[in-house]
Amino acid sequence: MKNFFKLDKPTFSFEIFPPKGSGELSQIFATVDALASLDPDLISVTYGAGGTSRENTAEIASRIQRDYAIPALAHLTCVGSTRGEMRATLDSLRERGIQNILAMRGDIGDEGTKDFKHASDLITFINENYDFHIFAACYPEKHIEAYSMQQDLEYLKAKCDCGVDVLISQLFFDNRFFYSFRDSARRLGVTTRIEAGIMPITSPSQISRMVSMCGASVPEAVQKIIRAYGHNAMAMREAGIAYATNQIIELLAEGVDGIHLYTMNQPDIAKRICENIRGVLYSLRVKRG
Repeated sequence: MKNFFKLDKPTFSFEIFPPKGSGELSQIFATVDALASLDPDLISVTYGAGGTSRENTAEIASRIQRDYAIPALAHLTCVGSTRGEMRATLDSLRERGIQNILAMRGDIGDEGTKDFKHASDLITFINENYDFHIFAACYPEKHIEAYSMQQDLEYLKAKCDCGVDVLISQLFFDNRFFYSFRDSARRLGVTTRIEAGIMPITSPSQISRMVSMCGASVPEAVQKIIRAYGHNAMAMREAGIAYATNQIIELLAEGVDGIHLYTMNQPDIAKRICENIRGVLYSLRVKRG
């Protein structure tokens, strides 16, 4: 299995989400088959819709490592969990051979926060009791609940100080937000590796849904694409692939630590983007290596 953490090169990874029910696992592994052929450095597995598939997440991540020899990243939220419940979950992940965890707070619901109020509480708990590699989320346009960008950066610094190996950013459509965020974080003393999260635009409804969830802004360039091609699914898809490709090429040229592609379980789109950037990514990896 590759060592994702000691590579002195820009990395390229994918995110997938599990099905809601166990009966559809065969479908997700067809997606994994296709993504694995693209030789990613890592594949992350979310909780899926509404965070309701923790067991599926663990099963998929475990099989990615066992059957494909690709490092897997299991998402883990802590809100609503007691320390005992979290210990049982982490023990299960460790027994399955999972080494990498994306530690998040999760959405606060009626159950309250119990023993973990913030992602930093989970990160501290993991580091005190286990030896997982810990990933955490960051927000180029600030977390939707943060009062200001400066406040969000200070929370990020505190979270990283608890022990974070890699940061993965929320999606963004304007690279200038990422550069500004990265530079501000570095000035504040954040030295953790920062991966840029990119989501290809495939439909107007997808953009509306994601923006409402994470608060990312939609630049004029993206609005023009929607106005010009939003009525035509094939044209919108092609324009979205081109836009994501251009974002990634520019980010790599600017020295980003890595690209994390939110695939939305569409491996054909991931394949097209990989084909578009293969030469650029190879050139940078050879240069930095």
